[in-house]
Amino acid sequence: MIKRTFCFLPILVTVTALFFASCGKRPGWGVLLWAEEDEGIPSGTVLQVYIKSNIEKVWVVGIPREYRKSGDKTQKIEIPLTKLELVGSKQAAQKRAAEFSEYALVYAETLQDGLPIRDAPDNGARRVYRLRAGEIIKIIRQVEGSPAISATGEPLPGDWFRVLTEDGTSGYCFSYRLRFFNHVAGPLNSAPVQAEEKRDPGLENLLSKIWVAEIYGEMLDQGNIDIEALSKHWGFSPGEDTGIANIFLPDTDLSFPYSSIQSDGDNSWHFEGADLSMKLRSPTTLAVQFAENGTRGIRRTALFLNITTPLDDVIVQEETRRGSLYNAIYMEGPIFSSVSYGHLYLSEERDFLWEDLERLIPSVIPSAALGRGKIEMRLFLPPNLAAQYDGALTFKFKSISGPDIPVNFLYTIDAGDGLGGIRLEYIPASNIDNNRVLSRDSSPIIIYFYQAN
Repeated sequence: MIKRTFCFLPILVTVTALFFASCGKRPGWGVLLWAEEDEGIPSGTVLQVYIKSNIEKVWVVGIPREYRKSGDKTQKIEIPLTKLELVGSKQAAQKRAAEFSEYALVYAETLQDGLPIRDAPDNGARRVYRLRAGEIIKIIRQVEGSPAISATGEPLPGDWFRVLTEDGTSGYCFSYRLRFFNHVAGPLNSAPVQAEEKRDPGLENLLSKIWVAEIYGEMLDQGNIDIEALSKHWGFSPGEDTGIANIFLPDTDLSFPYSSIQSDGDNSWHFEGADLSMKLRSPTTLAVQFAENGTRGIRRTALFLNITTPLDDVIVQEETRRGSLYNAIYMEGPIFSSVSYGHLYLSEERDFLWEDLERLIPSVIPSAALGRGKIEMRLFLPPNLAAQYDGALTFKFKSISGPDIPVNFLYTIDAGDGLGGIRLEYIPASNIDNNRVLSRDSSPIIIYFYQAN
């Protein structure tokens, strides 16, 4: 409630001097951020500031003449510190008000219970406040921020805004689940703020983590990193900033709009308004039960894992590892020759040109393959083969028509009779499972390439 400051202020000068920052020098001018409803003063109004009380946490400001009520001699009111931006001179305050004018009258109502306000415009930033459904916030300005990303990796519609709550908390909120409106006068009708005792620390901890597909756990444990699979970011996103939960798996891509997340006890929660629930089985394992194909009644459970290293960091690490493997081969050449199988030219960018390879067509290299393409270091060896070979590589040949044609080889650097070079051993596609080599060919074709001068 706004307090009025009456004409008997001189009587209280001695007392208030103990509490207010300065009674001799006025702080200056400021811009009202949150409308003063009792006096009908809209946000964005320039106000003269007389006193700042750090104890009462208020500004004492003058009521502009146009907002004074007829017959009311009150000329000053108190405004909470957080609801006014002190600028300085009147001219500076007018300039700031002009900058603020685009959003001066703009407020928003949250359409989702638990929608977060964060300390930075990023849906991974620290949460500073959780909004109640129907709660009103003040829009301060639009800001640049990291896109809010769905589980499929696509950006969601909306923008980040600097916002202010009625209790003075400020931060950033994504607009997808906000309803904007202009307010000039009258009550804002804000919903009651969530009581502290209703906080759910377990849910907040869960929402602060990134949940990825269970398949990634085995991949990371074994070190067989499939960059193409990781880059798809299969996982579960509760959609706290948008009110839309997403499940994205190799065979599933579903979205679930919801109004709130409610506890079912025992580390379990359901999404109000959606056929979706989740249970924390361990600190790093989340079971999500959902209606398959979006149809109620046919339910499925998928497991998701929390990992300490972000997937993008894992991808960078794996790309670095592959680059080191390729560079070892490139530095041994980059031009290789074989008496029977032609000449091989490599570039630093992993391009290759293979000339005079006719003897390998079509037994190893399909006839549709052109003699050029890219080299990939995507294959992993089991321990028994890793003890015999330096690694495995894939020549992705450009095709006369259609997609590139992969041809796989085990390799050993500086093989043969001791001359610098590389030994290649053909691996049929049937001996490879995803990115893992299962075994050698029963009758391997071996190619010796020597370093060409």
